Amino acid sequence: MKKIAAIILGTILLVACKDSKPVKNLDSNHITSTIKVGESHWDYQGEMGPEHWQEIEKNSMCGGANQSPINIVNYHTSDSMPKLSVHYSDSTHIHDVVNNGHTIQYNFDLGDFVMVEDVKYNLKQFHFHEPAEHLIGGIRYPMVIHLVHINDNGDYAVIAVMAREEQSSEPFDFLERYLPIHMGDTVAIDLAFDMNTNLPADQTYYNYTGSLTTPPCTENVQWFIFREPITVSLEQVEILKKLMPLNNYRTEQARNERPILISK
Repeated sequence: MKKIAAIILGTILLVACKDSKPVKNLDSNHITSTIKVGESHWDYQGEMGPEHWQEIEKNSMCGGANQSPINIVNYHTSDSMPKLSVHYSDSTHIHDVVNNGHTIQYNFDLGDFVMVEDVKYNLKQFHFHEPAEHLIGGIRYPMVIHLVHINDNGDYAVIAVMAREEQSSEPFDFLERYLPIHMGDTVAIDLAFDMNTNLPADQTYYNYTGSLTTPPCTENVQWFIFREPITVSLEQVEILKKLMPLNNYRTEQARNERPILISK
């Protein structure tokens, strides 16, 4: 009996040890949970907040002179302004959506892209900040979508789409159907999504050169900020807000005489 009890106890301990390892678990809803080792501990509040990113992220550019976001004021037109053309298909697939602890991020398969002059930037992902990070004439919108594009040289072009609370958005209903509830969860989607449905009708944009708004705060990012917001319902905003850190936005950075241009 002692020998049998020992075997049973050993089996229980073995199973318990296996369950404690940081492994991926896929359930019937296609949710993958991961524990990421060695991930950065920056945050939006307290000692890990934006004011301390330069100290926390030693090899970052968070203390640079050309950081984002900024207040969009005192802009002008120019013939030298980079021309943006958007090429989003109605058949490009969203691969998955992840709750990474900083935001809700949707990752795209290859297909959608923008052209900045004659350079192609592929859409990699889009994510949310509540409230918006850039101010337009001192106004901060309740939410913003950042569409992150990368070219073959690793350079970034980011489109910012502001959102205000008013009419409900059908594309948002589709996106929120797959939201991962817990930090670290990834939900597989693998369905076509027409990103054009989340763009404003008037695509007049502001442009300036800045940085990523999260560590490592990489500079030389081309920002294209649409002047006209889209509309979402208060309920849709609240659903996202519950899953993300409170006020997951970086505070306004110094402009440092950088020119801001507006498309004609």
